[in-house]
Formats: sequence, structure tokens, C-alpha cells
Amino acid sequence: MMRLLRLPVARFRACLWLLSLSALLSPTPWRAQAPPTPPPSEQDQKPEQKPEPDQEKPAPPAAAPQETPKPAPAPAKRLSQREQAWQVLHDGLTENSGDKRAKAVNSLGLLTRNAEAEKAAVLALKDDKSNVRVAAASALGSMRAVHAQAELESALDDDEPAVVLAAANSLMLLKDLDSAYEVYYGVLTGTTRTSKGLIKEQLKILKNKKKLAEIGVEQGIGFIPFAGFGYDAWKTILKSDSSSVRAAAAKKLTHDPSPASAEALVAATQDNHWLVRAAALEAISERGDKTLLSKINLSLDDEKDDVRFTAAACVAHLSTLPGKRAKSAAAAGN
Repeated sequence: MMRLLRLPVARFRACLWLLSLSALLSPTPWRAQAPPTPPPSEQDQKPEQKPEPDQEKPAPPAAAPQETPKPAPAPAKRLSQREQAWQVLHDGLTENSGDKRAKAVNSLGLLTRNAEAEKAAVLALKDDKSNVRVAAASALGSMRAVHAQAELESALDDDEPAVVLAAANSLMLLKDLDSAYEVYYGVLTGTTRTSKGLIKEQLKILKNKKKLAEIGVEQGIGFIPFAGFGYDAWKTILKSDSSSVRAAAAKKLTHDPSPASAEALVAATQDNHWLVRAAALEAISERGDKTLLSKINLSLDDEKDDVRFTAAACVAHLSTLPGKRAKSAAAAGN
């Protein structure tokens, strides 16, 4: 009986010995785990301290530098009447519209012997719009801009016939007759009478009948209405026809002393366009050259009334004039 009771005690001691041995052999010693720390109670939690009211206010920003007060705008200067007028002209000369610029430039022709107007018109001769250049060339003649003669001669080299004719007309007004007569001779005949390179270069332009037909009656050439031609003349002038420009060119040669111009006028009395024939007869009559009398007899039978009547008046006028010998004798007697 005692033997049976001792057996579990021996086993218990063996187990205890094994546990002690494993604890000694283990690399990590056993440690007693501390009990978990309980969370703090609501009473133990203290509210965060808020800053004092003085501490809540941000620091005031640095004072901005004081701006210097702007001076009050000066009252607008009251323009005089003359200054206001020039302001209107300058505004017109710088318009985007070419038509408006042309109108402003054309009005400069009223300002005779005015350096400012002359300068503005000369500048307009370089405008990219041909109608502005035409207006500039015409205005320079109207204002008698004698100092712009070189610029007008340069304008004879323009690519537009209207500009060339406008410049020629102004050169005639400025008494630069040689250049003007060369141009008008070229318009009337389609040929040149001198070897001037400038006129030869322009001959292609001046022979372009379509281009000439586009030129208005008052544009460029200073067209002179032909007295006595009546309503039919104006109907012809207003048509798209180069005859009006060629007729005006014939009139411009009235006082050209060159024999070549006299012969050109005689040839023009047989032109296909009646207006050119009539204009040539008027020019011959006003030249007062009696030696041409015998060369215009055919015009007395012209089929166009206007031409026939003009020829009759021309013959009647020249017939009353003394010949060259009589004129020379009269001059010697005086």
C-alpha cells in the first residue's frame, strides 16, 4: 500500500526536475509579465491649457509704406481753332481707310505756301494706296509746292498711270514743262519724242488703255471740260473709255512749242474717237499756229457735229491771224 502512494510523488519530482532543467537551458530567461497599465480615468485627464486672450491675437502686420499721393491731372489744354483744324487733318492723314486718307491729302491742296502741308503731301506720295498717291501729287500742284518738284518728278516713275498723270499735271503748274509735255505726248501718241529713260519706262503704262480708262475725269490729269461740246461730250467722258484721258492730254499740249507736239495734234484730228479729234482741234486753234491751217481741212467734213463745228471755228480763227512773216515785221516795227 505504501509503495503505491510513493509512485506519484516520484513522478511529480521528476517532472519538476525536467522543468527546472529546461528553464536553465532556454536562451531567454523567463520574466514575469507586468500587468497592463489601466487607461487613465476621465478624472485624471486634464484639459489642454488655452492661451491667454492676449496670446491668441496675431502680431499686427508691419505698417505698409505710405504711397505718395498722385498729383491731380492737369486740365486739358483748350485748342485754338487753328490747332483743332490741324488735329482734324492729322487724324485724317493717319486713317486706316485709304479713301479717307486720300480725302484728307486732297484737301491739303488748299494750303498754298504751307511747309507743314507740303511735307504731309510729299510723305503721302509714298502711300501704299494709289488713290492716296494721286491725291498727294495733285495737292502738291494745287498748293504750288515748288520745293517738291524733285519728288513729283520721281512720281513719274509710279506703277499707276493715274499717279503719273497727276504728277505731270502738277509739274506743269509748277512750270516744269518739259517733263509734263513728255508725259502728255506719250499719252496722246503712244510713243516718245526723246530718249529720256524715265518716259520710255512709263510708256507701257501710258499705253495701257484699260488702265487709262479706269482713271476718273478729275483724277490725276486735271481734266479741262471742252466748251461747246454739250451733253454728248460728258456722256463720253463718263464712260469707261480712255478717249477722255487722251483728249485731255491733247489739250495739255496746247502751248507746247515743240514741232513734234504740233504734228501729234494734227494726227489726232483723225483719231477714231471724236472727243480726241475735237480736243486736238481746240488745241490747234489755241496754239495760234497758222501753218497748221492747211492740215486740218478734212475735219470740216467730219461726220460728228461737235468735231465739224469745232473745225470750222478753228479754221475761221486761224485764217484771221497774221503769218509768221507778218508777226516778225510787226515785232521789228515795235
